Amino acid sequence: MTQSFKEALADGLLVCDGAGGTMFYSKGVTINRCYEELNLTQPDLVREVHREYIKAGADIIETNTFGANTFKLRQFGLEEKLESILKAGAALALEEGRGAVHVAGSIGPLGVSVAPYGKLPLEEATSEYRRITSILAETGVDLLMFETFHDLTELITAVKSAREVVGDLPIAAQMAFEEDGKTVHGATPAQVVQAMEKLGVDAVGANCSVGPAGMLDVIKEMTAATALPVIAQPNAGMPKEVEDRLIYLTTPDYLMTFGKRFIRAGARIVGGCCGTTPAHIAALKGAALALSPSRVEIISSRPDGAAAVVETPTAEKTPFAAKLAAGEWVSSVELLPPKGANPEKVMIQAKSLKDAGVDCINIPDGPRAMARMSPMPLALLFKNEIGIEPILHYTCRDRNLLGMQSDILGAHAIGVRNMLAITGDPPKLGAYPNATAVYDVDAIGLVKMISNLNKGQDIVGNPIDGHTAIHIGVGCNPGAANIDEELRRFEKKVEAGAEFCMTQPVFDPDTLFRFLERIRQFSIPALVGILPLASSRSAEFLHNEVPGMQIPADIRRRMAEAGDSARNVGVQIAREALAQTRDAVAGAYIMAPVGGAKTALKVLEK
Repeated sequence: MTQSFKEALADGLLVCDGAGGTMFYSKGVTINRCYEELNLTQPDLVREVHREYIKAGADIIETNTFGANTFKLRQFGLEEKLESILKAGAALALEEGRGAVHVAGSIGPLGVSVAPYGKLPLEEATSEYRRITSILAETGVDLLMFETFHDLTELITAVKSAREVVGDLPIAAQMAFEEDGKTVHGATPAQVVQAMEKLGVDAVGANCSVGPAGMLDVIKEMTAATALPVIAQPNAGMPKEVEDRLIYLTTPDYLMTFGKRFIRAGARIVGGCCGTTPAHIAALKGAALALSPSRVEIISSRPDGAAAVVETPTAEKTPFAAKLAAGEWVSSVELLPPKGANPEKVMIQAKSLKDAGVDCINIPDGPRAMARMSPMPLALLFKNEIGIEPILHYTCRDRNLLGMQSDILGAHAIGVRNMLAITGDPPKLGAYPNATAVYDVDAIGLVKMISNLNKGQDIVGNPIDGHTAIHIGVGCNPGAANIDEELRRFEKKVEAGAEFCMTQPVFDPDTLFRFLERIRQFSIPALVGILPLASSRSAEFLHNEVPGMQIPADIRRRMAEAGDSARNVGVQIAREALAQTRDAVAGAYIMAPVGGAKTALKVLEK
């Protein structure tokens, strides 16, 4: 590990490992065992769990020492082995993680109530925490991780005691919150972070207690109350007993969805607690990669002495660009590339759109991170055989800087010159669990890269032979949870060279109107995203599970009451949204994953 923990935290997002106890239990260790004793009795098992989390992509692994204190070990008659358990736990994690990940010394509450709520005097608790933290610090761990504290007074005592003996070793502190968003004793997230700020911790956060959905509001309150890096490590929901085994029902994909929400809310470290596994951590790693691509500098100035290139004016790049420049209202429909090598069915759909007068076809690039036909050859088929303009979605997920530049040059050469620059979904777990993501840049960097090529230079400013004429589009989300961050990124995209934008699906026109008013200053045309709902279930899923997607209650009610006519009602709702927003935008972008071209044309026919 070339960076210290503090340097890595300052540089980007970090992913912590998941549950140790859950993994031990899944490997046959009964719940009435002392898991910390495994450091001495089954060290290979502990190493195996660490290895699995490192392989899953964790940047931080925690020592198997959460319950290693005199009071908890006394229940098993192991209190005399405290020091050896702590040292062995640290040694095992360091053996597997040194040079690859950051190793955190895990410290939990003492398991007995501390004054004033309990009988254990603060002096005795202070002595115990000094002993534990000094032993862990001497082992060479990269940081101390205090976690799952329910009593703020005990956490303050623990952190203060540690700071007295470990010097400037980084300290992260996490509280457990109840469903009402407060600790057992009523402390709020803001009160927790304020107390930890005074003690000089390096990161503060929440773990355990509740699942991902319940933790989100806590994380939002924390990030609003502090400039410290915030940690989010939820349980995998609440456990259910199934055939005498405790099963956590939160899936990796579900946790990945909330991982994105935690990050967008400002969390800097994400991980898992009870019930989470390496699969969950791999999902969180994908979310972190998607939202924190490598920051590669793209030089936008030409080398001294290099001849200036006259860029192609936007209106001359493509017929689609010319229509937007002339103020003509345009329509585009999204068609998914086929899952196989035969494009016949999607070509028939494209022909029907062309015959109906649709201006363009949007072609997603590996939507939902699933393997489909490459969108670029499909775009060429649409252009040459159907005679309809493609808008090529291009993601940062799958290609490095060299591959991206090559693709952009190739797209220009074959006449595919409308390009939507997007960061892209992280690889989806399930079908391709070993797929990796590149993310050398994000959508902002990709726009800058295309803009450079339009000016006749590569990403480092070297001149190329001629220049491209790519019409650059970007995505935007009027309903983003953090609208200020969305607007900040939108401004960066326009500064980098974006020439038009396409919104995420809009169901509440007022949300769109407020967004359009705030981006009016940037003077680029916007196409409203319209998504005809297929069922009540899909409406509820989009509203509750997709970040930034807000579907008004009256629309969800209409879909629920529609019964067997839900698809027709979904089309009607889409028509209404289009009618209400039509005059405020430059065009519409219809997404119809169910029904394809036929459904899209029903939306557009009026």
